Amino acid sequence: MKRRNNIITVAIDSPAAAGAGTQAKLISEYYNLFYLDTGKIYRYIGKLKINKKDKFSYRLVKNKIKVLNLNNLKDKSLLSNDVAQSASKIAKDKKIRNIVHKFQQECAYNPPKKYNGSVLDGRDIITVQMKDAMFKFYISANVNVRAKRRFDEYKKLNLDISYKEVLKSLRKRDKLDKERKYGPLKKTKDSILINTTKLSKKACFKKIKAIMDKKLKN
Repeated sequence: MKRRNNIITVAIDSPAAAGAGTQAKLISEYYNLFYLDTGKIYRYIGKLKINKKDKFSYRLVKNKIKVLNLNNLKDKSLLSNDVAQSASKIAKDKKIRNIVHKFQQECAYNPPKKYNGSVLDGRDIITVQMKDAMFKFYISANVNVRAKRRFDEYKKLNLDISYKEVLKSLRKRDKLDKERKYGPLKKTKDSILINTTKLSKKACFKKIKAIMDKKLKN
C-alpha cells in the first residue's frame, strides 16, 4: 500500500454515541482531513447480511467493499437498531475485519490529494488500524447520557423505539465491543481521554483543537 508522506493522521476510538463521529467531522472540516466513519462500514455489511440472508458470503462482502462509494454510508437506514446489532455480530468475524482493514488503511494513509490527511473513528482505530497516528483520542461519556443522545437521534428520524430499549441496546453493544476477540474496544496508554458527558460539542472540539494546534505548531 502506498503511503502519503507528511500528512496529519487522527485516530479516534469510542463506545457508541459518545460523540466521536461529531468531533471527527469537526476535525475533518477544520483541518481539511478525509473523514471515515469506520463503524458505518460494519453497519453497511450488517444491513447486507439482513437483506441478503441466503446469498451473504465473504466474496459478496469483498466485492461490495471493493466498489464501496462513501455516499452509501450516508444511508439513514444504517442507523436502525437491527442494523446496529447485526453490525456488532459481524465485527467479531476476523475474515470480514481483514477485508475492511485493507479499505480503512487505504483511507487512513493514502487519502485523496486534496486533503491534508485523514481522521478515522471507530472501535479499534488506535489499537489496530492506525497504531502510529499523529493524534490519538479516546472519546467517552456516561452510558445514560449516550443513550439519551442516541434516543434523540432516533426521534428525529421518527424511529419507534423507547429510551429504555436504546439504553439496553447500548449496554449490549458496549459488552460486545469490549469483549470481542478481534479488535476489542479499549483505551490505550498513549491515547488522550476526552469525556464528553458534561461537554458541549463546541467545548469538546475546543479541547481537541488546543491539543492538535500545540503539536502542529511545534
